[in-house]
Amino acid sequence: MTIRTTVEADLDTILALIEQKSVNTVTAERYREYVAGGMYRDQWTWVVEEDGAIQALAIWWGAPNDEHPFSIDGLYYVGDGDPVPVWTALVEAGLKSRPADAELPEYHFFLDADWQDHPEVVAALEPRRQAVAALGLTEITDRLRYEWKPEYGLPERSTRLRFEPADDEAFVQVFARVSEGSLDAATAREIARLGVEGAARDDLALYKSMPGDRDWWRLGYDADGKLIGFAIPSANAGGPVVGYLGVVPEHRRRGYIDDLLAEITHLLAETGAEHIRADTDFGNVPMAKSFERLAYRNFAVRRVLSFPEV
Repeated sequence: MTIRTTVEADLDTILALIEQKSVNTVTAERYREYVAGGMYRDQWTWVVEEDGAIQALAIWWGAPNDEHPFSIDGLYYVGDGDPVPVWTALVEAGLKSRPADAELPEYHFFLDADWQDHPEVVAALEPRRQAVAALGLTEITDRLRYEWKPEYGLPERSTRLRFEPADDEAFVQVFARVSEGSLDAATAREIARLGVEGAARDDLALYKSMPGDRDWWRLGYDADGKLIGFAIPSANAGGPVVGYLGVVPEHRRRGYIDDLLAEITHLLAETGAEHIRADTDFGNVPMAKSFERLAYRNFAVRRVLSFPEV
């Protein structure tokens, strides 16, 4: 068994393997688009080869400016044996190619909201979970995926907050304040890895790197001029998204989350957005309820497999 990264001559084989949808969501169109955009790369894509024939494939995703990929986007297998040890070896090769101090990667699945009612989906997930669990990716986080469309109706815009732009340092400070008591699992992992300020600066860099316009970002203040929270409308490769929003700890449980989400929705709608998407952890009940109050609809689930918090 030979494990290697791909080369241009492997393209036809990769596209044939991608046709095995299962719980893999990569399409030929998306693969070509992401290769052109630098989000998939030959040096990030690994195969297992037996007697000159590719038997297994691992596709990793990263942002265009990343030095290393952040997540596994799909595992494929066409051999006759057990795919689990093959996938484990394949992912391990990808992990070993990364510097020791690189951010720990994740494995993302994009599933229908009712995926647990489909035995074939459950069965396809399990060997993939086993393959990466053997390498330490044992933490499971389900993120509810929401979508807003113009036909769902615009929520009422806030009348009790005013929104203003701010410089990067102001956002670093509010990222740090909002992280206190956050129900977001990724935020907790980042704080454990980098500390509060380090995680805040990492968040700033992440959202600045996204295709969304930095000029859209807003801080929200009440009538007395007190900072309530922040709203970051943004975009990714799939289109407009609710990038991030948060209420500072001392003003939580007063419904301000709806004011912030409404502002994001209006700002993106004003750009002509035909849909707006957003994720929130299954356990972040306040955020999920806010989406539902403001006419966002749960259309899917993102299952994230990751390394446990240090």
